[in-house]
Amino acid sequence: METANGRDIERTVKCVSIAEGINFPRAAQAAQITRKSRPVGTRKWHTETVYIVTSLTPSQGKPAEIGAWIRGHWAIENGLHYRRDVLFREDHSQVRNGEAPRVMASLRNIAITILRLQGETNLAKATRGARNYPDRALKLAGITIS
Repeated sequence: METANGRDIERTVKCVSIAEGINFPRAAQAAQITRKSRPVGTRKWHTETVYIVTSLTPSQGKPAEIGAWIRGHWAIENGLHYRRDVLFREDHSQVRNGEAPRVMASLRNIAITILRLQGETNLAKATRGARNYPDRALKLAGITIS
C-alpha cells in the first residue's frame, strides 16, 4: 500500500499467458489490474478493475513491470489531459462530430508543445498572453503578418 495525494492506494496486477487463436494478433499476455483507493483516515474503499492485452511475453513483462508501465502511461496521459482541460476547457467543448474532436485535440497539443518549446513554464499565463495578444501567438507559430 502507498499513500499519495491524500489517499491510501493498493494496486494488484495478475497476468496470464494467452494461447494463439484469439482476436488479438501477437497477443502474448492478458493482465487484470485492480486499484483500490480511499481517502486517508477513512474506511470505505473505491475499487476499479481494468484489463489489458499485451504482446509482451511473460519473460519480457512481469506483473510488477507491467503495473509500473501502466502507471507511467497514465501519469503522462493524465498530465496532458489536465493541461488541455484546464487551459482549453476541453471537457466543455461542443465539438463532437466526425474528426473535429481529434483535430481540436491535436491543435491543443500543438499549442502546448509550442509554448513548452519556447521555454514557457507557466502554461496558463502563456495561454492568456497568447489570447490577449494574438500577434504574439502567431509569431510563436512562425506566422508573420505584414
